[in-house]
Amino acid sequence: MKQFEIPSFYRSGFITGIKRLRNDNDRRKLDLQPTVLDFGPVRFLFARHFGFCYGVENAIEISYRALEENPGKRLFLLSQMIHNPHVNEDLQGRGIKFLMDTTGNRLIDWSQLSSEDVVIVPAFGTTVEIERELADLGVSLAKYNTTCPFVEKVWKRSDKLGSEGYTVVIHGKNDHEETRATFSHAKEGAASVVVRDMEETKALAKYLTGETDVANFYTEFAGRYSAGFDVAKDLKRVGVVNQTTMLATETQAIADYLKQTMKELYGEEENHFADTRDTLCYATNDNQKATQALLEAQADLAIVVGGYNSSNTSHIVELCEEKLPTYFIGSDADLRSARNIQHWDIHKEELVESVNYMSSSLPVNIIVTSGASCPDSLVERVVMKLLSFFDDCRPVEEVVAKFNEVYSK
Repeated sequence: MKQFEIPSFYRSGFITGIKRLRNDNDRRKLDLQPTVLDFGPVRFLFARHFGFCYGVENAIEISYRALEENPGKRLFLLSQMIHNPHVNEDLQGRGIKFLMDTTGNRLIDWSQLSSEDVVIVPAFGTTVEIERELADLGVSLAKYNTTCPFVEKVWKRSDKLGSEGYTVVIHGKNDHEETRATFSHAKEGAASVVVRDMEETKALAKYLTGETDVANFYTEFAGRYSAGFDVAKDLKRVGVVNQTTMLATETQAIADYLKQTMKELYGEEENHFADTRDTLCYATNDNQKATQALLEAQADLAIVVGGYNSSNTSHIVELCEEKLPTYFIGSDADLRSARNIQHWDIHKEELVESVNYMSSSLPVNIIVTSGASCPDSLVERVVMKLLSFFDDCRPVEEVVAKFNEVYSK
């Protein structure tokens, strides 16, 4: 896989090296066992896969290249580059301005833009409507378009579904940038509708079976279906694609449910469902599988690092919460002490503070992982802060050298 040139301050002195060594020894990604670093009074268990994915590194490389190649020009990002505040703040500190917030509200009057300005498309991609509006202003998006290749794969699959007469069912969060972009591209060539979860999928299926009055669809799914959507016609043949950062297992379950519904309605021979599992993002799948394998190990708590508005990170938190106490933090600053931790509650969608989160029995076993938009350097800072809460820890150099000795054999 391509190696990207991203700023060195996003790498870690030992986290990145550990990940590279494991990748070199397991290129087919068959070994999902966690990486264990034993410091004596505390042991860290790292997921086999975590941190920056292909699409994120691609976006970061292009964004920093845009800064280098355009001195003196005005540079804009359509919205947040990725869902990590540290990366976005660094880009803003270097002079890049955001045209919109994450919900699509405009922060700058677009009439001020000219063909001389540089506009960067974030990793989530953008809508067809925005592409056309900027083209009318003479602004080109081609040179610095960082749309993740796996997001574009979803768009291509949606287009193919439309050309074959299928309606596109998008598994995603309707207000997420990527889902807005995917919906926009999908509806260009196909009837399209967005479902957030299995509950909404079951509600949609009732319109297929006739259990729910068709008229209710337009209220229940308001703002989430394409113009001219005809329930009687457009739900007879469907295919599922996803927002690439959703839970892969949930996307597959949604697809399986709709496939079974179609079989019950039309029988085995009728082709009313298109198999679209190839739209699942490899990085999301790898990270989630690695998290599930990680949770088979014995641990006292889990620390998940990432942006609070990161969808893929939130799903990792969900997986960890099923097994043990889990704390979703934005950075090492949230580790107030060995007793107090500030963390994001994904259910209340607010910051909360917990006390006595650390086990008093030694050694403490801590799972550490992060989302696909979190730099390794940030994970390192979290580890170092946690180490500072314990006495008589083995030196990092010694522990890493032991790891390298074991995995280099």
